Amino acid sequence: MRITATAAATALGGALLLGLTAAPAAQATPADSAGCTTDAFGIAGKYGEFVLGDDVHSPDAEGAVAVGGNADFRGGFSVANELSAAEVDALPDRATLVVRGDLVNGGSVTAVMKGNAVVGGNVHDRAVELHSGTFRQNAGPIDFDAEFAKLRSYSSALAEEPVTGGADASSSGTKLTLEGGNTTRNVFKVTAGQLEQAKDIYLKVPAGSTTVVNVSGENYDMAKAGTTGFFLSGGQDYVLDDKLQSASDGKVRARLLWNFPEARTVTKSSQAAWPGSVLAPRAHLELGTDAPVNGSVWVASLHGSGGAETHHFPFTGCLPETGRTPSATPTPSGTTGTTAPVTGTPSASVTPPPESGTPSAGSSQPAAPGTPAPSQSSAPGTGGGDLASTGSSGTVPLVIGTAAVLAAGTGLIVAARRRSKRA
Repeated sequence: MRITATAAATALGGALLLGLTAAPAAQATPADSAGCTTDAFGIAGKYGEFVLGDDVHSPDAEGAVAVGGNADFRGGFSVANELSAAEVDALPDRATLVVRGDLVNGGSVTAVMKGNAVVGGNVHDRAVELHSGTFRQNAGPIDFDAEFAKLRSYSSALAEEPVTGGADASSSGTKLTLEGGNTTRNVFKVTAGQLEQAKDIYLKVPAGSTTVVNVSGENYDMAKAGTTGFFLSGGQDYVLDDKLQSASDGKVRARLLWNFPEARTVTKSSQAAWPGSVLAPRAHLELGTDAPVNGSVWVASLHGSGGAETHHFPFTGCLPETGRTPSATPTPSGTTGTTAPVTGTPSASVTPPPESGTPSAGSSQPAAPGTPAPSQSSAPGTGGGDLASTGSSGTVPLVIGTAAVLAAGTGLIVAARRRSKRA
């Protein structure tokens, strides 16, 4: 069948117009269709202990440690032994130990096994022992007030996430079972009271999925029930979590987050290793004297000794991008600290933050629920403000090209009509 010049030009123009309308829709697909981020905590997420106020701890932390107040390591302390070279390089100034205030060791060894040490105040009474890095006296490189304003805002927003369909939290005597079947993310909501009644806690989710346990209440004391174990399952048999054993080769605990948005005190039972990471940005964390946290902790202040270590199992889960930003401008770290640098040897005890306020007088309040985020937000979970492409970037060149071809097509139609008249 012979196609006339008029029909060809019309078809070509129509095809190009169809492409013009279809192209933006194809380009509008977000790069991350899961709608989540693996870097929700920013700088804080790179540290195994990230503390706004005082950190009184011994004998060690396997990951990196950042302290916004004073560090009391008088029982002896080592840092960063389990970090990889890439993890050290990813830290600000490659600093695996950051202390904004004073570092007190009382003559005991404070050993930085990998990376550098940065201390803003004075070191009492023995120099930091460095195995592969350097020491620098400087209040930087972290703005703790700004980072904790983000953490508090994100913690509050994360608590508003709805419970995942099918995710169930059920109690039977002193046993609490959390079970969800979503292969991407399972969100649970429990009260501090429910957790405090649990002697044994069982969690079953598909291996590789992210788990968020939102815990409401201002005080949680695991020791009330004498919790003795956390049993995890990635779909197979339950495994009592410990450093050397965990369900699905550690995939469940690596993506497990305990979120305490309202808590002012969180107390871990000394009888139980606590798997997963703990986000309690307003709370004092009492680790006790035995059994570790097998994950990272982001808290207002911390105390622990003996076997109450933090083990290097960094959080790798994919969390919602809430788009929240702090509503108030954070106080620059150079102007005010959570705890003023000590002039003598500080007390080994840490006073929990007041119930009615935030841990730091110099830190900002989190954004109120529902506060919209600016388009260039750099809050945790927003990916630095990057937006999914709407497809408009490729539209202008296509419009110009379409117009040119349509003009050529019109010329063909006119020429065809003239030849027809001559005939």
